[in-house]
Amino acid sequence: MSVLATILYPAVVIIVFLFFAGIRVIRPTHRGLIEMFGKYRRFAEPGFHWIFPGIEKMYRVNTTEQMIDAEPQEIITNDNLNARVDAQVYFRIKSEEANVKAAIYNVNDYRIQIVSLARTTLRNIIGTLTLKSANSERSKINSELLRTLLDETSSWGIDVVRTELKEIDPPKDVQETMNKVVKAENEKIAAIDFATATETMADGQKRAEIKKAEGIRQAEILKAEGEAQAIQLVNEAADRYFVGNAQTLRKLQAVEEAMRNNAKIILPVDGQLVNVIGDLAGIPIPKDKATLPNPVPGQQR
Repeated sequence: MSVLATILYPAVVIIVFLFFAGIRVIRPTHRGLIEMFGKYRRFAEPGFHWIFPGIEKMYRVNTTEQMIDAEPQEIITNDNLNARVDAQVYFRIKSEEANVKAAIYNVNDYRIQIVSLARTTLRNIIGTLTLKSANSERSKINSELLRTLLDETSSWGIDVVRTELKEIDPPKDVQETMNKVVKAENEKIAAIDFATATETMADGQKRAEIKKAEGIRQAEILKAEGEAQAIQLVNEAADRYFVGNAQTLRKLQAVEEAMRNNAKIILPVDGQLVNVIGDLAGIPIPKDKATLPNPVPGQQR
């Protein structure tokens, strides 16, 4: 019994050790390739898997979207300027078995290969453009870079999601010159806008003054027309009720206007206005002077 226990105990220990040593768990973000003696054996989906330690080997492959930097490089543009260019590439390995196998077996190191391919493609694209056009046509460069990477990596089981041109930096002296040109153009635009705004404001003020003058003119016309109509009505009334005394009535109105504020007025004796008052009121007027009552203190006599 002791001999059997001596044999079984090490065997059980070895089996337990091999069992736990061969446990592999695949997360949902990964897929696995299992090889036996260097030969592909089976595909591992997310979940629990067991491999025979020492005989089988599992390679995990990340199938989520990944980003790699194409690394900055100096590129000579079509106008013979050195531009510092950098870009980023976003990709993912397709999760199907054939694509995962292609990413591992069809290319030595897909990350290094993508970086090298992106750098070469950027040199070919930007080398045909001037520095100004390269900065203004970033979307075109991104589209052409993406198309090239998709074509070249079609057998790698990789899906290039997008590419982003990170920077296109000209030499320092060229950058300073470009900044001065941009500043001058902005100042020119601002000056034109200011002049246009000033002109618009002046036109507005001019139109406002014209409208104001037209309003004053119209008011004067209406006032004159009103006075003319009033005079016409007075003349008509005088002709109707004071036949032959229209001029006398007008003179009386002038006296009434002068006496409205109880002012004391001294008139010459021979003035026609005194004769008018006397004639209408039936009061004899002295020959030396005529004085209207109720003087106001401080007024000149």
